[in-house]
This record gives sequence, C-alpha cells and structure tokens, in this order.
Amino acid sequence: MKSMVLTGIRQMKMIEVPDPKIVHDTDVLIKMQRVGVCGSDIHYYTTGKIGSQVVEYPFPVGHEGSGIVMEIGKKVKSVKIGDEIAIEPAMPCWNCDQCNVGRPHTCRNLRFLGCPGQADGCLSEYIVMPETSCFKLEKGMNLDDGALSEPLAIGVYAVKQSIPMQDAAIGILGFGPIGMSVLLPAMAQGAKTVFITDKIAGRLDKARSMGVTYACNPYEEDIVSKVAELEPNMLDVVFECCGKQEAFENAIDILKPGGKLMMIGIPEFDFWQVSADKGRRKEITFTNVRRQNHALEPTLEMMKNKVFDARQMMTHRFKFEQTKEAFDLVDHYADGVMKAMIEF
Repeated sequence: MKSMVLTGIRQMKMIEVPDPKIVHDTDVLIKMQRVGVCGSDIHYYTTGKIGSQVVEYPFPVGHEGSGIVMEIGKKVKSVKIGDEIAIEPAMPCWNCDQCNVGRPHTCRNLRFLGCPGQADGCLSEYIVMPETSCFKLEKGMNLDDGALSEPLAIGVYAVKQSIPMQDAAIGILGFGPIGMSVLLPAMAQGAKTVFITDKIAGRLDKARSMGVTYACNPYEEDIVSKVAELEPNMLDVVFECCGKQEAFENAIDILKPGGKLMMIGIPEFDFWQVSADKGRRKEITFTNVRRQNHALEPTLEMMKNKVFDARQMMTHRFKFEQTKEAFDLVDHYADGVMKAMIEF
C-alpha cells in the first residue's frame, strides 16, 4: 500500500509499505478516506519534534481520520464490514493506574496515531486499529464529520472541564481549528460573552460571522483594555489555543479573580513564564488540556444532532498525492486556511 511519510524538515514523500494485517481478535482493518491536517502534524513537519517526542525518519504522521471498515477480528461487535467510522487516535492499555481511574488519555502505555515512539500515523491507504478506537458514523453524518470529530472533541473536553455556567464570559486566544473547536461547544453551552484574538484577518472575520462579542488582532489592539471596557468584571475562563507566551500573559490579565486558564496550544518552547504575583493574587487555576478524555462519543452525538455546524471549519481539500501541498498551505497560514482535509 501507499503511505505518505516525513523524510526530513519540511520534506515528505509517498512510499510503498506492507499492508497492515489484523493480529488481535479485537482489531479492525480500515481503508482510510479522510485525514485532517492538525497543528501538531505541522510541528513535526517543520521542527521534527514536539517537546520530547522526536521524529525518526521516515515517519507517517496524521491522527484526525475517518474510513471504511474492511475486515474485523472475530470478537469485534461495535462495527461491521462496510461501516463508515470516525477514528479515535488514542489506544490506551486499559490496565494501568491512569486507565483505572478514568484517565485513558494519560495512559502510562498509551499508543497514539502519528506520535513518534508510539504509533505510525494514518496517512496511509490502510490502517489497523483496536475496536475501542472505532466509532460508527450515524445516519446524516459523513466522512468529513468523522475526521473533524477528533479536534472538536478536544474543544468539547476543554469546555466541559471549565465553563462554570450558562452566560459565562470567555476568551479564546488563537482562532485556528482548536479555537473554533472550543467556540462551537462553548456557544452551544450558552457562553454569553466571547472574546477572540488571532493575528490572521480572515480568521477574525470568521469569528465575527459566528456572533462573538469582539474579535481582534492582539498585535494591533489592546485586548486587555477592550475586555475591561466591555466586560468590567473580566472573564470566567480563557482558552489559550496558540501556544504563545504573549497570549498566556494576556490570558492572566483578562481573567477575573478565581478564573480558569485552559492551556491547549502547543508551544515551541520548553517553559512558560508566569507572573507569580498576578496568578497568586487572582487565585487563577491553570489547567493543561491533554487532547481529550471520553469526549469523542459526546462530540459525535452533538454533530449528529446538529448542535453546531462543524463542517464550517473545513476550508480546503487535497488528494492524498497532494498531502505536501496541504501541509505547506497550513504551515504558511495561506489562502485563508482553517482546516485542510486530505481525501483518499
């Protein structure tokens, strides 16, 4: 089969690799149909690493996927041959201390699609996944929805942990796919006041079209002053979705005392710089969001019930052979890209 692999910094090529085989009775063989290009894929593409996770070339990335079930192990019951499915990229062991307390996303033995040292990504014609990572797409849903459900589940998980009530005042700093993945469930839950920042004008226009309270470029406007003007008590929750030190500092300044800072963005540096004085005096809660936990099924349910329009996130489509073009587009934030989708 064909597989698209990273071969160096900003280098990628298609190679032939052996077809994957079902090994365990709970395995599912999937013919890939869609793969969304994620910001973490771009980190591997442009720097060869995320923190301590370093790529060894050649390596196939990709973890936002959907496909068609081609073969199943004899103990598989939740999906059948021919089903269109969303793919949960996490493959926990289900036996460690983390799994046993309901935290499979921080499993001690976790394997995750497209994560160096854990599992190859899904930018291949076929992959094999455990049944627990396969979720049938219900009537009215399509393969795009399946791939989009993975980043959306991160937003659903972050919102579930943080927004205290309806009518909450929130900020989303960085309005890429993860920022939108936060906004959609937050608005569905009843967030009353929403402030958005991003450096890309087209993304700010999109946020405004979705009915946010205020959207601005933080390098051109003083977001702290604007929040204070429109929401004098400041914000209940801020979602840092871009991994930038400046956004982190803005977040602390626009939170009210007792507020929560949800840290979702992936920084390219090793340490945040935190104002001990501001954090202490405001008694801010700092929460790192690690992917998602038990949120994919609720996300698929919300998508099925049209709680929000997830498909508006997708802006560009590429054929499998054009994967490098897709990565370059996302890398350079070109042509108003929000989410690029690879089609097989």
